Amino acid sequence: MATTSEAPVSAGAATHTTIRSSLGDLTVVTRDGRVTGLYFPHHWHLPDRSAFGEYRDAGAEDVRRQLDEYLAGERREFDVLLGAAGSPFQERVWQLISQVPYGTTVSYGELAGELGGGITAQEVGNAVGRNPVSIIIPCHRVVGASGGLTGYAGGLRRKRILLDLEQDVAGRSARLF
Repeated sequence: MATTSEAPVSAGAATHTTIRSSLGDLTVVTRDGRVTGLYFPHHWHLPDRSAFGEYRDAGAEDVRRQLDEYLAGERREFDVLLGAAGSPFQERVWQLISQVPYGTTVSYGELAGELGGGITAQEVGNAVGRNPVSIIIPCHRVVGASGGLTGYAGGLRRKRILLDLEQDVAGRSARLF
């Protein structure tokens, strides 16, 4: 599982690069060796581009390799350092999402129930939608109450591709044993 920093993101300069993938070009933002953003083209809630820092042709090789392995069905978990920053509530939701097993889904309502305190599915959905590190924090695994696909920062087509990939790989693995 990718690890999120307990310490605040430091003041080091951010840099970004583009990774070409079967899902389109992904922008990876890093700061001090931590991934702070992974964004699709036309990503919802995209931060101001000035927060991405300097562009570098090379960089984020670990992220690039692990994403390639994941999209090829050869990796189930990421082991990159994360520096995803949000409100305390958003970070709690992202931590819960990070615990959803590969090849499975959870509903917004189930996450709200786990959080307790009268948190609504809509509040959870808002926090999920602001996940700055898509795929690595697997927000694609969060679905509507009926199991249907609902919003995804990268678009529903990409969400379906990611879920189908995981379910196919998990199904093949289960049949091997």
